[in-house]
Amino acid sequence: MKRVYVWTLPTRLFHWLFVSLIVGAWIASLEDRWLSLHAAIGSALGVLLVFRVIWGIMGPKYSRFSDFNLRLDALKEYLLTLFNPSRHYAGHNPAASYVMIAMLSTVALAIITGVLAYGIQENRGLLAFMHTGLFAEMDWFGEIHEFFVNLLWVLIAAHVMGVLSDRLLHKSDRTLNSMIDGHKNVDGESAVLTGTQKMVALIGIGGTIALLIYTLYVPSNPLTAGHNEKIDYAKANPAFVNECGSCHTLYPPTLLPRESWTKMMGDLSNHFGDDASLDPADHTTILAYLLAHSAESSSQEMSVKMMQSLENRDMIAITQTPFWKRTHRDIPDEVFKRDAIKSRANCKACHSDVEQGIIEDNAIKAI
Repeated sequence: MKRVYVWTLPTRLFHWLFVSLIVGAWIASLEDRWLSLHAAIGSALGVLLVFRVIWGIMGPKYSRFSDFNLRLDALKEYLLTLFNPSRHYAGHNPAASYVMIAMLSTVALAIITGVLAYGIQENRGLLAFMHTGLFAEMDWFGEIHEFFVNLLWVLIAAHVMGVLSDRLLHKSDRTLNSMIDGHKNVDGESAVLTGTQKMVALIGIGGTIALLIYTLYVPSNPLTAGHNEKIDYAKANPAFVNECGSCHTLYPPTLLPRESWTKMMGDLSNHFGDDASLDPADHTTILAYLLAHSAESSSQEMSVKMMQSLENRDMIAITQTPFWKRTHRDIPDEVFKRDAIKSRANCKACHSDVEQGIIEDNAIKAI
């Protein structure tokens, strides 16, 4: 055996940047208010993946897809001789070759479905134009995205187990160490970078980092920006703001269906224990506005999911709806008792844009 330069610097940079972006995307998915960050990281991951595909075609020896051993007989031989290998691989062994192809394919599918879900479900990003036509099917795209993400974790676990087993069984090969310094103790020739390959690597890896910085520091960028329009209710319906917003959060009409608004406006003398009666002119004006802009008229995620969750369409307490309970179930009761909130009905304490007719995930304030 001799010391062979297997993984060139661009390949190693890709590997660790790939790992970092996947972990970052996962962390950003843990909080709804980090959705824009999740999308930004996903966009950078997409560019990095394109670079890896190009690298797999024109990169150096061992990094090319043509060097991946995908023969079934080779895979069988590798697995049967795992404890006493008949040969050592400078590049990816057959099992690693299959896992790598599966991982890259799964990441690609996760990114594609993520962009679709982000556009259709959230009305954000490059595919926001698909939102209006497909909003009724919005859940499908999110669920498919989650499927591929979960599959990716299975493949990552298989990859890590393979690396650890190789470290345990074939320590002298330096497979794990090679992802740090690029060298393995195997028979073969060292990889060499050409000028063209160096330029491609600089563009691919540099472009990934530049795109990530751009999407993080320019909120209005086309890859992550939202397209739900804010509403100036004071101009749209002054009576609605003056009469309803003067006592509590100005709840968007799109939060409840027509039946709910009709029932609520029909018994204002007993409005959650208070007398909120209006003069006939204001009552007529506000009711007409609420009905014209109820949840049925909106393609926003909050409206669609509210409608999907309601069996009793004349519920008037938003905090008692299945949708509200489901989206807030992980919030401890103590949070709602804080001085900055005081009530479950105080939506604007956390949702800074609720009184502008939208509830964007990235506008949620940490209280």
